[in-house]
Amino acid sequence: MTAVLPVSGAWRDGDPAGERRFLDLPGPLELELGDVLPSVRLAYETWGTLSAARDNAVLVLHALSGDSHVVGAAGPGHPTPGWWDRVVGPGLGIDTDRFFVVCANVIGGCQGSTGPSSPAPDGRAWGSRWPLTTIRDQVAAEVPLADALGIDVWAAVVGGSMGGMRALEWAVAHPSRVRRVVVLAAAAEASADQVGLCRIQVDAVRADPHWRGGDYYEHDRGPDTGLGIARRIAHLSYRTAEEVDLRFGRSAQDGRDPLRGGLFAVESYLEHAAGGLLARFDAGSYVALNQAMNSHEIGRGRGGTAAALARVTAVPTIVGVDTDRLYPLRQQAALADVFGVPLDVVTSDRGHDGFLVETEQVNAVLARALRA
Repeated sequence: MTAVLPVSGAWRDGDPAGERRFLDLPGPLELELGDVLPSVRLAYETWGTLSAARDNAVLVLHALSGDSHVVGAAGPGHPTPGWWDRVVGPGLGIDTDRFFVVCANVIGGCQGSTGPSSPAPDGRAWGSRWPLTTIRDQVAAEVPLADALGIDVWAAVVGGSMGGMRALEWAVAHPSRVRRVVVLAAAAEASADQVGLCRIQVDAVRADPHWRGGDYYEHDRGPDTGLGIARRIAHLSYRTAEEVDLRFGRSAQDGRDPLRGGLFAVESYLEHAAGGLLARFDAGSYVALNQAMNSHEIGRGRGGTAAALARVTAVPTIVGVDTDRLYPLRQQAALADVFGVPLDVVTSDRGHDGFLVETEQVNAVLARALRA
């Protein structure tokens, strides 16, 4: 593949791979809305051992700003530690002594999989030419990965937030290939509130003059300001108002009066969160993946939500966080009700991020779900 010029945080050809492996799909990928990606590369990682019967594989699906690095230290090829380090591993909720665990970076992403920062057939970054890709396209790109690994049926497909959307899509689109499905902090479709939040973030990136219509990859500077604003908006929605108020109140950062040139502590906190994303993520991917989340509607073209979910033959486990204001508990309750299963509730003061940080509770739910 042709090298892509450096972009803030984006993986590019020539970067150390770390534990990543790469699959070049055997042919073009036809997208839901009619476009075609002539070639697609997926970055993925695995843990554990695939059984001789190939019946112990678990697919773990990451959220918006995640990637294939579920477990492991930061280092060459991995800008951050594993995002579910205390959930996937020996003796944990997803037990790598029992299961062969697979996680791929989504198409549209920027940590090794084909996305806006990747070279198009002419060798230049896709940029503004990147087509609109949906949650269904993300799953369609993962099917050849399962085939290449020799996995006909996943013992389980597990995902939270955007990953939960994909887990649900796997169970609906490919029911014969999913034995169990675990959906955390996600819904059957993106609500108006969620679409609105995503759209504001996309607009923040696009309003940055360095966005250049999406074609900033050959320039020295990208839309870091816009991406930073988008991340601050998102990060606030991942937490609860109560937690933010209790944690920061009206305190000043470093004792400097915010009314005289200083910052409120919460402002500094959000700046730090934005800086962390800028160090490892591409603005083009951030736009593409937010648009993909807005596309999520499990019943589209399938006769509605109930008819779509009726296709599922996997044993479902639906998990919500009691303080989630981004994907509120009522959405998971509605999903569980359609399936006729009890709702698993994670108690947390951390809002949407509860599915990532309340590892003791999440481990208990997953261990039970994977025994089902």
